[in-house]
Amino acid sequence: MPSEHPDQEMEGPSADQQGDAVSLLEAERIAEALVFASAEPVSEAFLAERLPQGAPVATVMQGLAERYVARGVNLVRSGDRWAFRTAPDLSFVIRKDDNEVRKLSRAALEVLAIIAYHQPVTRAEIEEIRGVQTSRGTLDVLMEAGWIRFRGRRRSPGRPVTLGTTPDFLDHFGLEELRDLPGLDELKGAGLLSGRIPPNFQVPIPSMSDELTEDEDPITQLDLEELGLLTPSGEEEE
Repeated sequence: MPSEHPDQEMEGPSADQQGDAVSLLEAERIAEALVFASAEPVSEAFLAERLPQGAPVATVMQGLAERYVARGVNLVRSGDRWAFRTAPDLSFVIRKDDNEVRKLSRAALEVLAIIAYHQPVTRAEIEEIRGVQTSRGTLDVLMEAGWIRFRGRRRSPGRPVTLGTTPDFLDHFGLEELRDLPGLDELKGAGLLSGRIPPNFQVPIPSMSDELTEDEDPITQLDLEELGLLTPSGEEEE
């Protein structure tokens, strides 16, 4: 049955709707420029400070990411940070530098995996899981790669330092968040777990928060000096 008001059916977007669309497109252009110009992944907090006031950062970035889905580079989220990365199916055409960082040792891979899944975790807890001592050199390699960090100090005798992963860890391994770490079935499918694992074996669920837990204290300047990360004057060591 024909409408009694045909003119209303033919109305296009209102001026306000058109203005919102233009504003969103402009915000996407600004966000695109900011991410493209940055050598490091850009945080949503950084974007929020520079986008037009009131611009919905999550909506802007999701819309921009969708525009790059079929391109040679993709806009990817890692934690709360965004970066342009080569499309996974084109990674083989990228020439690798001959000076590529050497591969991690088996010990370093084991330690990194334990920290990723069990964080916050102490060195003693890592050694208990692995069944062998962990050298300082192994931790230093992971620190230098920027994949692990000192989180805090455990409220227990000796106040051991707790370790966790960094945003660079997520970015390097193409993870949006820690919950994207492979689970038991994925690890089995990739051949990373033997067929003789105990029937009650479970892959731990990593902590999703960077906030200190109830049994952790923040690391102070004195702690950093004790760990050899700061000189007594408070300056970082070279």
